[in-house]
Amino acid sequence: MKHLGALGKYFWKYRIRLGAGILFVALSNYFNVLSPQLMRFIVNYVDQSLVLTGNAARPGGSGFGAETRGYDVLVKKIVDWVTRYNSIARVVFIASIVILVLALLRGFFMFLMRQTIIVMSRHIEYDQKNEVYNQYQRLSGRFFKSHTTGDLMNRIAEDVSRVRIFTGPAIMYIVNLLTVIILSVFFMVQSSVELTIYVLIPLPVLAVIIYFVNSNIHKKSEKIQAALSDLTTNAQESYSGIRVIKSFVQENAMFNFFSVNSEHYRKNAIALARVEAIYFPSIQLLIGISTLFTIMIGGLYYIHHEHNITLGTIVEFIVYVNMLTFPVSAIGLTASMVQRAAASQKRLNEFLDIVPEIKNETGATPLQLDGSIAFNAVDFTYPDTGIRALQQFDLKVRKGEKIAITGKTGSGKTTVAQLLLRMYDADSGAVVLQHHNIRDIDLYALREQISYVPQDVFLFSDTVANNIRFGKPGASMEEVIAAAEIAGVAREIDGFEKGYDTMIGERGVTLSGGQKQRISIARALIKESAIIIFDDSLSAVDAKTEKEIMGRLNAYLDERSAIIITHRVFSLLSFDRIIVLDEGKIAEQGSHDELMKIPDGFYARLYHRQQMGLGTEEPTP
Repeated sequence: MKHLGALGKYFWKYRIRLGAGILFVALSNYFNVLSPQLMRFIVNYVDQSLVLTGNAARPGGSGFGAETRGYDVLVKKIVDWVTRYNSIARVVFIASIVILVLALLRGFFMFLMRQTIIVMSRHIEYDQKNEVYNQYQRLSGRFFKSHTTGDLMNRIAEDVSRVRIFTGPAIMYIVNLLTVIILSVFFMVQSSVELTIYVLIPLPVLAVIIYFVNSNIHKKSEKIQAALSDLTTNAQESYSGIRVIKSFVQENAMFNFFSVNSEHYRKNAIALARVEAIYFPSIQLLIGISTLFTIMIGGLYYIHHEHNITLGTIVEFIVYVNMLTFPVSAIGLTASMVQRAAASQKRLNEFLDIVPEIKNETGATPLQLDGSIAFNAVDFTYPDTGIRALQQFDLKVRKGEKIAITGKTGSGKTTVAQLLLRMYDADSGAVVLQHHNIRDIDLYALREQISYVPQDVFLFSDTVANNIRFGKPGASMEEVIAAAEIAGVAREIDGFEKGYDTMIGERGVTLSGGQKQRISIARALIKESAIIIFDDSLSAVDAKTEKEIMGRLNAYLDERSAIIITHRVFSLLSFDRIIVLDEGKIAEQGSHDELMKIPDGFYARLYHRQQMGLGTEEPTP
């Protein structure tokens, strides 16, 4: 239950709706509990009238005035009004109309109750999903490496929905339960203390059952949520990797794996359903016993003229008991809702309480970048793998310089881009932009001024134009086309049936690898940033298209600082310097001509292999 304390800020935000909802619940139940009192009056009035007109004593018959005790003030006024009429039929008719009016009032306030509490829960759901999504975007890449997509989707969808059930229906049921019990028991005691005690005897037994069953429900709910996360992850990975599954003919293996997870979820869900299947009928049984006590004991009191019990009192208590049936039986349902919500909120709190590793430092300010970059004795080790990516790395990039970074796989090339975008922070040393430590620059202002083409291309399920425009929201169609032309993909886009309005499948599944890379390049180019980073972004492009793109990039990159991470040697793009990395250190650096003069150098061997058409695999030292 303590985990649900995190919802306090939402209840305070919507305190007016919550307060109004509680008031409407109370009013709805107030008008509801008046009906049994009027029924008692009608039965006693008719019983008394029949005794008087029959001129004979009837067991239980009594004067009307003796039965006014225990009535609500409003009921007394209604009784005083209707008894002015001498006709039994008229009194019964008017009293019945009043009961109907009370029912309509109850229904009206129930409508207002749902319009406040249930609508409040939807607002809280909206706010909470936004909070969860915002936290997802604030967390660092390390978090996403240790959490599956299916689990994250389950938290923002299933867990938030379970919490909404608590902030809406569960809150409504709890308030309804308390007001019904308080009002009903109050008027029952006013009518007959002795009969009330017998009627309420089963309730302590009910409380004990709820206490022991709730802990069991909570444990099973947590297991169900965990199993559902595994199931969702399994399904999501299968959908994303369907082409790999089919190409390796692993459909049966993946289905069997899914079946195991599904069976685990099924068993946990059935175990919970079995507990609830015993729980709810037990509550109904206890309610039935209360009704039996009312009829049996009340009937004996009436026959023996004890404790002023009348026929009307018995009818009143039967109505009260039935009125309590749903709220009391809903204790189990409500307890289940609360326990499931607590389990879900606990899962949400686990990562909502995580402080992002990468965030704006105190005093960080926006800075207009000019393109100058410096890595000063930078050391960095990936925290999740322990791999030391950079060691005492020094690199100076002046404004407008074009730097190529090459090296073997795992030499630290991509890490340079990750540190420059501040996806990670250096363990020691400093990354400096325009004489300012990168940690002193506003994080969002920093990333807004750097264009980045990642090695792992990601496209959204949207139109081609909107995927390019993602780099500059609000960009005109002319800007989109111009960026596509520089990236060398405009001609192919024009060949699509719907051109730039063509919808791209999930992760760009409808496009070739080269097309995806070039659309990703266009997305970066449209930003027109002072710094641009290409991370092996032309690996899927043929030689002819590569020459076309590099020729256009020469003009585009003028006055811009560029870092191009690659396994290839781009002869058409003149680099100011070429950096060769090996095990996180600079092994070679210089111009193309300078590096070609190094005997048996990495760069020279790579260049010769490429010229001979042997590919771009790193040569063996």
